[in-house]
Amino acid sequence: MINRYSRQIMSDIWSDQSKYSIWLEIELFAHEAMEAQGMIEDGLTEKIRKKLKNISFDIDRILAIEKQTHHDVIAFLTYISECIGEKDARYLHQGMTSSDILDTAMCIQLKKSAKIILSDLNELLEKLSIKAQKYKYLPTIGRSHGIHAEPTTIGLKFAQSYAEFERAKQRMEQAEKEISICSLSGAVGTYANIDPQIESYVAKKLQLQEETISTQVIPRDRFAYYFSVLGLISGSIERISTEIRHLQRTEVDEMSEQFQKGQKGSSSMPHKRNPVLTENLTGIARLIRGMVVPAQENIALWHERDISHSSVERVNAPNATILTDFAISRLSNVIENIGVNEDNISSNLDKLNGLIYSQRILLMLTQRGFSREKSYEIVQRNASKSWDSNIDFKQIIMDDEEINSLLSSDEINELFSLEYHLKHVDYIFKKVFKKK
Repeated sequence: MINRYSRQIMSDIWSDQSKYSIWLEIELFAHEAMEAQGMIEDGLTEKIRKKLKNISFDIDRILAIEKQTHHDVIAFLTYISECIGEKDARYLHQGMTSSDILDTAMCIQLKKSAKIILSDLNELLEKLSIKAQKYKYLPTIGRSHGIHAEPTTIGLKFAQSYAEFERAKQRMEQAEKEISICSLSGAVGTYANIDPQIESYVAKKLQLQEETISTQVIPRDRFAYYFSVLGLISGSIERISTEIRHLQRTEVDEMSEQFQKGQKGSSSMPHKRNPVLTENLTGIARLIRGMVVPAQENIALWHERDISHSSVERVNAPNATILTDFAISRLSNVIENIGVNEDNISSNLDKLNGLIYSQRILLMLTQRGFSREKSYEIVQRNASKSWDSNIDFKQIIMDDEEINSLLSSDEINELFSLEYHLKHVDYIFKKVFKKK
């Protein structure tokens, strides 16, 4: 992934140095297990470890070997043999196949990535919780189809995202568990040339679970689940980003991204303050979701294995995790510094001259004896007058004879109560933040 959308903490997991370090760790733990079984002379594993202590892999040399062999794992093993000598290297990779190393290593990288993403989600949840509590009772207009509907609160908007990302965290925890797998089962998964206890030993050392049953590879449904979870996270990121973008429209102006000193919004229009961060997050979400389908298509490999999954994973595994980490971190920053324009929120709430209380009148008329159809017709007729003429809706209701036959002026006034719509905010917050 390009540096522009990367954080070093996640990029380091996917560096060549990190990858080869993990490969070596797997090989040496397997070597150690074989030595414990008496298959290898005592002390050889420690001897190799000392020779390779603090090794900095010569990436160029490994790639040069791969250019000749056209095989990345063989190139790596050849390089290690050059470093420690052919005699000491002869038991490395004993009974294993390349996928034993590649798949187990990728699981480790994805597990490490999951831990960072979970940490990111915890930080985001904290920021959302703070904003939700701060604006818990700040009334705002709720919108359906982009049109004013009924009152809600700014706090509830943040609480909705909190609940959504709490679910994302739970899914990510399951995805980490799903991918924390070790498989050292040989060419077709039968352990023909390697004792299953070697796998058990290595899995325990790496804090992984043994694959229940593999072929030559770890089944790709595990990886598909992991990337599907990242896709869901990206959808949640896009949802709140889109909300902020809509609320930053000039005509709405209820929320806005932080605009820093020296920042420029346009090369041609000096007045511009654009929602560039949430627009960026919307685009990144598309990229992440675009990696989900290829991961799912990797499930159906030929027989015990083909290599069609490899190119997909070499691109998607680092890119999807790096982008997800970057996006959550950026969103946390946006939420922490979000501007809330309370004056415009209040102004927009009153923009439709009270039409947002139409449902209460409808329900009250049905409770007083009118059919729902007749009640709807009466309220809609009066609502249309208000909408078309920009006249106060409550006054129009007050002047309607049919309504006056059922409701007093005091009763009509009560139906236009903002507090009525917010009476269960505390109840909702208790459900959302039950652990706090």
